[in-house]
Amino acid sequence: MIEQDNLQWGLVHAFVLDGRGGARGIARAELDGLQLKAEESLWLHWDRSHPQAQAWLRSQSGLDEFSCNLLLEENTRPRVLALPADELLLFLRGVNLNPGAEPEDMVSVRIFADAQRVLSLRLRPLRATEELIAQLAKGQGPKSSAELILFLAENLTDRVDTLVSDLSEQLDEQEERLDSNERYLPDHSLMLQIRRRAAGLRRFLAPQRDIYAQLLRNGFSWFAASDTSYWNELHNRLTRYLEELELVRERVGLVLESEHRRMSEHMGRTMYWLGIITGFFLPISCITGLLGINVGGIPGADSTYGFLIACVLIGAMATFQWWLFRRLRWL
Repeated sequence: MIEQDNLQWGLVHAFVLDGRGGARGIARAELDGLQLKAEESLWLHWDRSHPQAQAWLRSQSGLDEFSCNLLLEENTRPRVLALPADELLLFLRGVNLNPGAEPEDMVSVRIFADAQRVLSLRLRPLRATEELIAQLAKGQGPKSSAELILFLAENLTDRVDTLVSDLSEQLDEQEERLDSNERYLPDHSLMLQIRRRAAGLRRFLAPQRDIYAQLLRNGFSWFAASDTSYWNELHNRLTRYLEELELVRERVGLVLESEHRRMSEHMGRTMYWLGIITGFFLPISCITGLLGINVGGIPGADSTYGFLIACVLIGAMATFQWWLFRRLRWL
């Protein structure tokens, strides 16, 4: 009921983390006089396209105009920006799992965070936030704002793993068919789709990996020391995914190159045999053409054995040509 009322204001989720892995939902009306305890943290997840959300961000969030403009920017790429007073702006991307959407058309989440507050904004629904809420309901969620950011980053990265694996499996199937059947032609539309998806994922994952490396180097004071290993693991996972995506693109190129080579070899063999057949029958065609001239003086025209003699001559010439081609190793 609280979330339904909050949606009227563009507030998708609103929770106060209790510092022990759980959280309680709060209504939009409670934000004005909300007082957090020392161990508590606030998480507000907004729909950035909603006019009420934009108005609250600019007038009541306490953020300066520069931060608000960045959070509400129309198009942006993954990046991290340290703000004064030990605050953080973090823009991340995740796989688009919404119905009818292309997975590589990645969804964006924009985050402002400090020691006790996390403001996240999205345009399209995120599965990562749903999983985060499920963890909080079990009492196994993040205990602080730093852990909440880490949870979001981990859930966004988990979805990439599934998509990269799917691309590799589709490519494996095409390679196996190509190796087992010399006449098999790979699905061009599928190959181009795999290459396009790999390129789209690399476009956003490469800067996102650099973000995690930057967070490792320039940790904030409210980041727990134990979180460093998790950020490092996320960095390593994205590095592995990027290497796999680069390998996928190279493998697609090899598949298409293999198909082109097979087609070239087939065309070469076809042209070779066509040349052999043409060379074999050309002298015979020349003789039959001369004998078929409709003028007087054709040798053997009045002889009873003229046709037989012509057949013997043609057979002898064909035999000689066969012997010559074999000697030249053309056959």
